[in-house]
Amino acid sequence: MKLTKMKLAIISVLGFSLSTSALAIDLYMDSETKQLFAEDGPGRIKLGTFEKVEEKTKQNEEMAEIRNDLKNKEKDFKELEQNVVAVREANAKNDEKWFNKINLRGYTQLRYNQKLTGDRVAGQPELRSDQGDKSIRDNSNFSFRRVRLVFSGDINEYVSLYIQPDFATTNGDQNFAQLRDAYADLAFDKSHEYRIRAGQSKVPFGWENLQSSQNRLSLDRADALNSAVPSERDLGLFAYWSPTHVQKLWKDLSLKGLKTSGDYGVLGFGVYNGQSLNKDEQNDDLYMVAHATYPIELDFLGSTFNGQVLEIGADAISGKFNVNSLSKYTTSDGIVRTSAPKQDKKGNSEDRAAIHAILFPQPFGFQAEWNWGKGPALNVEDNIIERKSLRGGYVQAMYKIDKVLGTQGTLIPFIKWQHYDGPHKGAANAAYTHVEEIDFGFEWQMMKALELVMTYTMMDRTNTVNSVRSDGTSDFLGQASGDLLRTQLQWNY
Repeated sequence: MKLTKMKLAIISVLGFSLSTSALAIDLYMDSETKQLFAEDGPGRIKLGTFEKVEEKTKQNEEMAEIRNDLKNKEKDFKELEQNVVAVREANAKNDEKWFNKINLRGYTQLRYNQKLTGDRVAGQPELRSDQGDKSIRDNSNFSFRRVRLVFSGDINEYVSLYIQPDFATTNGDQNFAQLRDAYADLAFDKSHEYRIRAGQSKVPFGWENLQSSQNRLSLDRADALNSAVPSERDLGLFAYWSPTHVQKLWKDLSLKGLKTSGDYGVLGFGVYNGQSLNKDEQNDDLYMVAHATYPIELDFLGSTFNGQVLEIGADAISGKFNVNSLSKYTTSDGIVRTSAPKQDKKGNSEDRAAIHAILFPQPFGFQAEWNWGKGPALNVEDNIIERKSLRGGYVQAMYKIDKVLGTQGTLIPFIKWQHYDGPHKGAANAAYTHVEEIDFGFEWQMMKALELVMTYTMMDRTNTVNSVRSDGTSDFLGQASGDLLRTQLQWNY
């Protein structure tokens, strides 16, 4: 349509210019003498306007040439339009291919720990961490805490995938690889308000457990909640509901550089094996989990709270966990057990409930979680795995300083206190532990690609690693304390 209108406009303009430029004369005839004149006068009758035949013929030839030229141009335009359509169709088909929809990103964390007090005291247990940084043992050292690659993307409007391997140092091994996440999100609508997550993913219990290690301020998750889901992940099915306006709020917080826990739904429910990451199910009972959280904008409280967001929620899990029992172990008082602990009838049963509240730092922030329940734990005196009470959590305060030292970087100083009395079901014999720990330090986000964390940590925790010293004493279940200086350099890509 546009091409035709353009052609008519060109023809009209050209035709007008040619007709006005052609030689034309008016002829008049004297009524008495019948003589012809080129000018009007008395007794003269106008016969009409006349053009030279040769000029008209030339004009017609020029118009015909223009018409032919326009026809050729129109043909060229049509061919060009067809080529553009063909290229667009080819690109659309190419975009549908899976390898054009997969994104690759990742991050690496290099740590260094320097023990300052409390380690290698004769006759005393060494300071070790089971659920946290496994490099806290024996020597001050460098280690790769995480080396992650993330493959993710939308297969179509309803199906998304996420795969995350890890190549970090663990248990003293410098060459190690494991699968952390491998799941598909199956959405029931294009806005992904309702979806099912199938595969190996984080279990939606707690808030800090769900927060990526790439985003978390403190170097390790709190034992009290992490002990509920060792390595935070398991294999199962999880259903999530995330209203569009909440999805937008979480994205807006992330764009501001604030550290959310990710989108695990305003409401979430699921069933999973329960034996923790990359391990086969060991009984006929699946774990069940329920998750609820909601971010609230505090603008209604007045200008002081403009932009502030408070997120609150609660979680619960229930299931049975088969404990990894040692056939021989030494207690903290030096008694050698030559048989694995027995397990009473309900000794592997676990039930927990948790609550959380997070005020995102704008600039001041606050974070707290607590959980209660019962779970499988070792009774050292009777050498039996039985159901015991547990409780614990953490409180953390932080302050966000933008454009630190006149740069675009961000500095977030923080302090965190954690407490836990309860079993670590993922440790040998589900050792019952007592943890008191204070971290204070800072995270410096120098740029999007580079972050530095430094903390001073005061630890008092039960050692859950079974070992016997040369003097016959045991580290197992011994209480160890000490101070550490910890640093982590993280680069994102």
